[in-house]
Amino acid sequence: MSQNAAVYWGTGRRKCAIARVRLVPGSGELVINGRPGDEYLHFRQPLMSLAKAPLETLGLENQYNIIVNASGGGVAGQAGAIRLGIARALCELSPDNRRPLKVEGYLSRDPRAKERRKYGLKKARKAPQFSKR
Repeated sequence: MSQNAAVYWGTGRRKCAIARVRLVPGSGELVINGRPGDEYLHFRQPLMSLAKAPLETLGLENQYNIIVNASGGGVAGQAGAIRLGIARALCELSPDNRRPLKVEGYLSRDPRAKERRKYGLKKARKAPQFSKR
């Protein structure tokens, strides 16, 4: 990577996962935590397409290399975080990209997270077995 190459940053979060994404002009490679993207995502094609969806929406999938530092959560949560990070980096790249990404819903953080456990219950909503007598 040359010193004057443009680098665009974006941070994405999903559940407990956090992904710091860098977009660098290149050939479309996805590198997550120093490993190839398909290897890191266990060769699960739906997760790969989920992560690269913002680039495919704009038709830029072969123009930028994606370098990701992902932590926390599981593989699916990290893929969702990567998607949000890529979308935010693409907005930084050009303000014109914001409209199509917003329409597809790629700029919205998914607020769903694990519900906390309540006292008196075994899990968030699971109650202990009821005994009539």
